[in-house]
Amino acid sequence: MTDTSGSETISARRERIAELARQMPEAQLYSLSRHLDPEWMREAYRLTRKDGAVGIDGQTAEDYASDLDARLADLLDRAKAGTYFAPPVRRVWIPKGDGRERPIGIPTFEDKVLQRAVAMVLESVYEQDFLPVSYGFRPGRSAHEALEDLRNGIMATWGGWVLEADIQGFFDHLDHHVLMDIVRQRVTDGVIVRLISKWLHAGVMEDGTLRRPEAGTPQGGVISPILANIYLHEVLDKWFVGEVLPRLQGQARLVRYADDFVVVFEVEQDARRVMEVLPKRMARYGLTLHPDKTRLVPFRQPPRKGDRDDGPRPGTFDFLGFTHYWGESRNGKWVVKQKTARKRFQRAVKRVSDWLRTVRHEPVDRQAAGLKTRLVGHFNYYGITGNGRALSRFRTVVVTLWHKWLNRRSQRRRLNWDRMNELLRRFRVPQPFVPHSIYRVSANL
Repeated sequence: MTDTSGSETISARRERIAELARQMPEAQLYSLSRHLDPEWMREAYRLTRKDGAVGIDGQTAEDYASDLDARLADLLDRAKAGTYFAPPVRRVWIPKGDGRERPIGIPTFEDKVLQRAVAMVLESVYEQDFLPVSYGFRPGRSAHEALEDLRNGIMATWGGWVLEADIQGFFDHLDHHVLMDIVRQRVTDGVIVRLISKWLHAGVMEDGTLRRPEAGTPQGGVISPILANIYLHEVLDKWFVGEVLPRLQGQARLVRYADDFVVVFEVEQDARRVMEVLPKRMARYGLTLHPDKTRLVPFRQPPRKGDRDDGPRPGTFDFLGFTHYWGESRNGKWVVKQKTARKRFQRAVKRVSDWLRTVRHEPVDRQAAGLKTRLVGHFNYYGITGNGRALSRFRTVVVTLWHKWLNRRSQRRRLNWDRMNELLRRFRVPQPFVPHSIYRVSANL
C-alpha cells in the first residue's frame, strides 16, 4: 500500500497535470477529477497524518485502516457521484501569544484523506501559477527561505521602508463566493469544485452546537492552506507584481508566508502610496488590515561613524517569529540581523514551564527526554545565524525552570547546581545549535 512504486507513479501523474497547467497558463482546466482513482486515494491516505486529533466521529487512523481498500473505494465513489457529505469540523481552541485563543478546525480522518487527494490535484495546477514571493505551505519552500530572501532583499538596497502588514482574522473572513469565483477561473472540473464548496459550507461543531459561518475556512483543515494561497495569490501577489511594481519609482520586494507578509521599499514615497491603497485592495475581497499591527517602519541602513544622518533612525519589525534589526557584523559592517521575537520567546518559555509543571512527578529520565525534544524543536526553528544569544538564553531559562520544578518534588532533598549540571551531562540535554547558517550555505555554494 505504501510501496515507492505507487508513489512514483502518482508523482509522474502529478507532473503531467503540472505540465498541462504550464502549457495552458490562462486556461480553465475541466478534466482533473479523472486522476482521482484508487491508486491516487491510496497515496492521499499515505500522506495523511495518522497521529492527528480525531474529528466529530471519533474515528482514528487505526480504525480507518481496517478494510482500507474498501473504505477508499467507497469514499471515491461518493466523491465522484456527488453523494459525499462533508462533515462539520470539530472546533478546539489553542492559546495565542497575546493571551487570546485561536480556533482550530479538526476534520474527520476520512475527510482529511479526501481533502488531501483534492489538494494534490490543486497543488499540481497552482504551483505553476504561484509566484516566487510566496513561501507558506508550498513544496520545497520554507519559512527560513522566506527569511533569507527578505534579508537579502533588504541588504541589496541597504534598506529603506518596511510595510509590516497583518490581515485581521484572515482564515475567518475569507469570502466563500469570491474564493469559488477565483477557483473557477482556473479549475472548472465539477467534482473538484463541488467538493471545495461542500468543505467551505460544512460548518463547525462546538459543544454540540453546529454553526455554518458564511465566510472563512477552518485552520487545521488539510485543504485550507492551498485555498488560502489561491486566494492571496489573486488578492495580493499577482496585483503587487503585475500592477504595483511597474508603477514604483524604486525597487520593492514582497515576501509572503501564508497570510503573513511584509513589503520592503527602497523609496519612502512608494511605501506610503502602497500603504494608502492596500486597505482598499483588501476590502474588495472582504479582508481588513489590522489597524494597530499594520505600519510603516523606517529601515534604512544606519550611517557609518562620522557620516551625517538626516533621516529617521531605523526601527525594527517582526516577521515569522523573528525581530529584524540593523547590527554590526564582526568586521564592523552594518548588516540585517534576526533574533527571536520577544513575544515568541515568552510564549515558548511559558509552554515549557506549563509542561514541566504537569510532568514534575514523572521519572527524571522521561522529563529529560521531553525536555530534549522541546529544546531541539526550538533550536531547529530559531537556530539561524546571529541568533545565538537568544538560543543560549532560552536554554538557560528552560534549565532554570527544570531545576525549580525538580526541587519542588521534595522538600528534604534539595538539588544544588553541581548535581543539576551532572544531571544535564548525564541526560545530554542539548546545547544551542544553528542548523540554518548563512556561512554553511555559502560554503556549500
